Parts: sequence; C-alpha cells; structure tokens
Amino acid sequence: MAKRDNIIVGLDIGTTKICAIVGEKTRDGVEIIGIGTHASKGLRKGVVVNIESTVESIKKAVEEAELMAGCDISKVCCGIAGGHIKAFNSHGVIAIKNREITQADIDRVIEAAQAVVIPPDREVIHVIPQEYIVDDQEGIQEPLGMIGIRLEVKVHIVTAAVTSAQNIVKCANKAGLDVSDIALQQIASSEAVLNPDEKEIGVVLVDIGGGTTDIALYHGGTIKYTTVISLGGNQVTGDISVGLRTTANEAEKLKREYGCAMTAMVSRDDTFEVQSVGGHKPRSVSRYMLCEIIEPRVEEIFQLVKRELVKSGYESLVSSGVVLTGGTAAMNGITELAEQVFNLPVRRGLPIGITGLVDVVKSPMYSTGVGLVLYGGKNVGDMQFQKGNDTKLFNKLTSRMKDWMKEFF
Repeated sequence: MAKRDNIIVGLDIGTTKICAIVGEKTRDGVEIIGIGTHASKGLRKGVVVNIESTVESIKKAVEEAELMAGCDISKVCCGIAGGHIKAFNSHGVIAIKNREITQADIDRVIEAAQAVVIPPDREVIHVIPQEYIVDDQEGIQEPLGMIGIRLEVKVHIVTAAVTSAQNIVKCANKAGLDVSDIALQQIASSEAVLNPDEKEIGVVLVDIGGGTTDIALYHGGTIKYTTVISLGGNQVTGDISVGLRTTANEAEKLKREYGCAMTAMVSRDDTFEVQSVGGHKPRSVSRYMLCEIIEPRVEEIFQLVKRELVKSGYESLVSSGVVLTGGTAAMNGITELAEQVFNLPVRRGLPIGITGLVDVVKSPMYSTGVGLVLYGGKNVGDMQFQKGNDTKLFNKLTSRMKDWMKEFF
C-alpha cells in the first residue's frame, strides 16, 4: 500500500477499545477515509498495565484501518487519559522591547507562564493560551502586531506522569508507529463535538469512557478547566456483572442492548434472558431491575462531575449546558438523567466538521478518535517521537524547563 503525505491518523488508546481513525486533509477540511477498532486488553483506568497486550491490540486496529483506507500508516497522534493527569492555570508577564508585539514576544511570555515548579516525575503535555493582556486591555486572542509596553498571558497547563506518557509512546513504537503528538483525550474530543458558539458562551464536555470520565470546561472561546475522574462505563458493567451474577462480557452486552440510565423510562414488564455462570440455565430478568443497577452508578459519576465543576469555580459560566460523549454516552436515558443532576441543558456529542465516512463514525464512542485526527491536522509538525526514542521522550521539553528555572529563579 502506498504512503500518502496528507494522511492524519488518530489513535485512541482506551480502556475498553483501541480505535485508529484515518483522515485525509482536503481543501474543505478533513475527510475520514478509514477506521479500525479492536478490544483493548492492556489498560486499566486509562493507564497501560500490559505492554504486549496493548501492542497487539494497536496492531490489529491499525491493520483494519489500513485496509479500509488503502494506505500505509506510519505516524499517529495518540490520546492520553488517566487519574495521573493534573492541570492548572498559570500567568506570565513580560516587558515589550520594541513596543510592537512580535512572535518572539508571544513565545517569551508563554515561556514566562510556564516557569512553574513541576515535580520531576511529571511532564507538560499542553500549554494552551487562554487570553492575552496588553497594557491592562484584557480579552485579546491574537496580540501579534499590537503596540504596547507590557504583555501578559493566562495559560492552561496540563501535566501527566512521565512514565504513563512514555508507556503509551512505547506501545505505539513497538507496533511500528511513530507518534507525531500526544493530546489529552477530552481536548481532542472537544475538537470533534463542540462548536465555537458553545465554547464562547460556556460549555462542559463530559467524555465518559470505559475506565475514566474526562471533563473539559470552556468559556470565552478558551479552555478554563480540565480534570479526570477514575470512574467510567466499566464500573457500570462490573455492577451489572455482580448484580445479575453473570460474566463481564455478558454484562457489557446486556448494558448495550437493554441498558437505560433512568428507571422511569422503562416498563416493569420488559424481560430478557441472562446467561448464568458455571453452566446453569439462563434466567429471565426484568429490564427494570437492570436499570435499577445502572442508574445509581451513572448518577454517582454525574455527581462527581458536578463536584468538580463547583471546585473549578466556573460553574456559573456554563450557560450553554453540558455535552456528553464517549461510549457510555450512547446509553438510553443518560441525557435525561444528566439534566436532572446538573439542572442544565444536556445533549449527546457526536463528531462534526468532517466529511467522508461520516455515517460510520457518527457515534459518541468515536469522538476522541475523530478529535485526534482534527487536532493532529491543526498541530502537525509541532512535536515528534520517533520509534526507539521513548527513553528520550520529553528531553527537549525537560531541558527547556531547566532553562526557564534558571531564568526566573
């Protein structure tokens, strides 16, 4: 198969599934031309716990995507998640030398904002400018060319455990892939499911995956807050497995086919067959009983999200409401339950702003994969981790951090 230069591949390494989505850059944006998925065996709560199993799953997902797209895949943009993710806001100030703001000044003020003490076992994944301030004039998105004496910037810094990021890159490398970039999963998902108006007015993205629930809050067109909760759809599956005394695979199947997040939406008369463990005969179970198991766990996840919103201090700014995405968001009744908990408008987030195989990826479970393609298209060439270079994964960034420490401290 031929290699094509305008190909971008998003690799969503999730707890439940590994998904490779192939996009082709066109004049009109991004066209989705291939997709491959495979069950994920080597992750727990978003973190790699078995290298070999993860590598095999990546290979199978990529092979499937290559066949559908008709091209070789050598480079991917990977997502990262997990409870180890920590984020905070920072502020930088510099004096402008020549009164007119240049790109060098913008780079310098962002470096000043990054001059914070970060533990040696953590590394910076994202530094996202929120707004610039020129001589006390706030709310500037692009200061290049403006006249001023003092330039300030507010940034959102996302850090991750170095070892977790290295393990993701190592898995991709062992599967024969270079990693062009690493993106926080909820930031990638935001690229795929949120529109600019929502980001401007104020919106919360809640990406409910298998092992984690990822939160991103936007207001004024920029990201204000991100965090990760180590609970997801797998906990719902585990509750079903215990409550109905069946295997995890059967519980997952029942959750997808009959699951509903609100018992009020289900009839007590609906029943289905449940495969028992240990060769016992299948049993007939009420769908209402299944939903009684699901509802408290999903409500718990939403209550934890609500607590994080209060903690962020931006709770009053989310005027346009909540957008649910991720595989668990496909469940019936989940938006209705979310509206009850958050007391805000809630919608299900599906990938938008793409062409090509739109019908194939039109599901919340593909939001992160599509978002990684869109994110990779915007940030292509910023960073690259070559095969065999995983031990030197963040050397460049680490040396820059040391330079900042010397300059400012």
